[in-house]
Amino acid sequence: MDPKTPYTVVVADDEDELREAVCTMIPWKELGFCLVGSASNGLDALQLVEEHGPDLLLTDIRMPFISGTELARQVREVRPMTNIAFLSGYDDFEYAQQAIAYNVISYMLKPLTVRGLKEELRAIRKKIDAQFATFRQDLPPGGVPDARAAAAAALVLDDCTDLDGSGQAEEFARQCGLLRDGNDSPCCTVMVSALLNENGSMDTPASFAASVDRLIAKYLRGVSFSVPGKVVSMLLGSPPELGEYLYILADEIPQMANRVLGQRCRVGVSRITGSLNALHDAYREAMEALRQSDGTEGGAQFIGDLEPSVKGGELLCKRALEALDQHYMDASLSLVSLSEMLDVSPNHLSACIKKYAGESFINTLIRKRMKAARALLSTSELKVREIAGRCGYTDQHYFSYCFKKYCGESPNSMRRRLSGERTGDGA
Repeated sequence: MDPKTPYTVVVADDEDELREAVCTMIPWKELGFCLVGSASNGLDALQLVEEHGPDLLLTDIRMPFISGTELARQVREVRPMTNIAFLSGYDDFEYAQQAIAYNVISYMLKPLTVRGLKEELRAIRKKIDAQFATFRQDLPPGGVPDARAAAAAALVLDDCTDLDGSGQAEEFARQCGLLRDGNDSPCCTVMVSALLNENGSMDTPASFAASVDRLIAKYLRGVSFSVPGKVVSMLLGSPPELGEYLYILADEIPQMANRVLGQRCRVGVSRITGSLNALHDAYREAMEALRQSDGTEGGAQFIGDLEPSVKGGELLCKRALEALDQHYMDASLSLVSLSEMLDVSPNHLSACIKKYAGESFINTLIRKRMKAARALLSTSELKVREIAGRCGYTDQHYFSYCFKKYCGESPNSMRRRLSGERTGDGA
């Protein structure tokens, strides 16, 4: 990416005057940014992030429907490389702690002057510049290989069957600093990342291992090393940590490679194992996942998504839509929970839904809920609040907003219109 290329920005704030002032009075181009969209609530902001994949989301921390902190969490799931800057009128340390948890790049207190916001945007620009420069930088030539990387390479690339049951692998890992102490027994997985050249062949410089390690450090313990054409990473963590962060990391690496290096990147991920002795088999799984991924584009492929055949393509999308038919009324339904039901990674499920349903998971879910809501409005005497609850909404105002956005009129307006049509008053 050309260092002079402006960073894209989405602005989200429910205060119309403030949002319009920020959008129109800030000299975005002068500061090195390009405004690509604005939203008055968290739902619209999330959809803009999915559509544009911005470098920066500037958002109020308290908004209708989806709070700023919940928005940050959901943005991290769909676009983990997007930086988030919070605006808040509440000097509340708890909010600041939540901001830190989601790798928020800036936390600004209202009221803000145009001058103050411009200064903060300049600081944010420098931070993003530094992130991208660090991701691009090469390792010093002739450096001594890191002992941890060398140890990981030995465990991953060698078939350690001679160590089975002896505990030698764990002791070796502790001596090399991969494990903390005798009580440290994390689960492990292997991830293989490869940059693709114009011909679609793997062409990954050794320096990319350091870039991958910097991203790993945001979420998990791990160490990477380079082999011809690719980078291999040994990742460690508790089952909850790996369950929450592994798919986010596997998305962020290709996103960063595409945005910063202008290159496609493919990632293959093995199953999770509880034994260091199984790392070589995990490496073979990650390589198989990499080989089975779509060679024409970047992205992540988990070995668990390849077997059996019902986990792939159009059939998986069909199963997902059937599951949505059964569970759309569950307010806690998410891409992650749906992927757990179908035993696939969120990455794979999201890609299949976009490819075969033609839109994102969240839009697919909302449209399903709106279809059910229209049916209830036309066939029942339930109150709007009750219909909202039956369609997966705990907030009636959120439901009404979504309904009007997707159906073109409010729930009450539609009910009056349908009632008039039935009685002939609407003729």
